[in-house]
This record gives sequence, C-alpha cells and structure tokens, in this order.
Amino acid sequence: MPKVQRRARKPGKKRLTPTKKKLSKMELKYIPWNSVELEDLNPLLQRQFVVGEDIMLARVLMKKGCIVPRHSHHNEQLTYILEGALKFWIDGKEIVVNAGEVLTIPPHMPHKAEALEDTVDLDVFSPPRADWINKTDQYLRGGK
Repeated sequence: MPKVQRRARKPGKKRLTPTKKKLSKMELKYIPWNSVELEDLNPLLQRQFVVGEDIMLARVLMKKGCIVPRHSHHNEQLTYILEGALKFWIDGKEIVVNAGEVLTIPPHMPHKAEALEDTVDLDVFSPPRADWINKTDQYLRGGK
C-alpha cells in the first residue's frame, strides 16, 4: 500500500479540526435571566430564550390550564420541569412530567401539552427554533 504524504506544518502552527475552528468563532456569554426579554405569548404563557450557535435554551412560564396546541418541528427537544407539571399527549400516550423530570422529544414528533399547575420549564432545542426567533409561532400566540 502506498504511503500517504502529508504536508509539513509551519512551525508553531496548530492543526485545528473543523469542530475546533467552529468553537473558536463562538464567544463566551454570561446571561442572567433577568436581562432576557420576557415575552407574553398569551394570557397564560410567557417565555424567554437564549440562542447559541446550534442550540437554544428557553425558560417557559405557564399558568395552570395553559394549553400548548399540537404541533411538531424538525428540532430535537429536551423539556426539564423546574416547577409544576405538564401533561403531554405524544406518540399515542399521555405522559405527565413533574418537577425534576425530563422528557426527550425526537424531531418531527407531534405533541401537545397542558399545564396541570403553574409551571416553569426549561426547553432545549437543537437546532434553535427559527419560528420562535422570528416570532412566526402563531400556534402559541393565540392567533396574534
């Protein structure tokens, strides 16, 4: 088998993998939640979110009885309940997720949720939700 020749690296020059190159373009950010806009989507639903390169973290505040209508998206989603409880209708099942519990939602899986009590949850999306960023998420805005 022939030997593959590699070009010599210039002295002092580090070899960067594509991941390291991408990371080197990102910047460190410290973001207190109280500095992030609290968006009122409807009388029972508020949210804040922070967007990274390939990920988004949302803090979602729901009053008891708040309904998130059935929807799906191409984003992978992790939902972590900090306070309260959400009932999900997903994959032909009803699942109640309580404080301290996590639900993983694969891309393209239709789901609906209801706040069983006043609830605070953290949602992680990858990639970030363009419809939330662009404010085109009418299903949450009650027809606004």
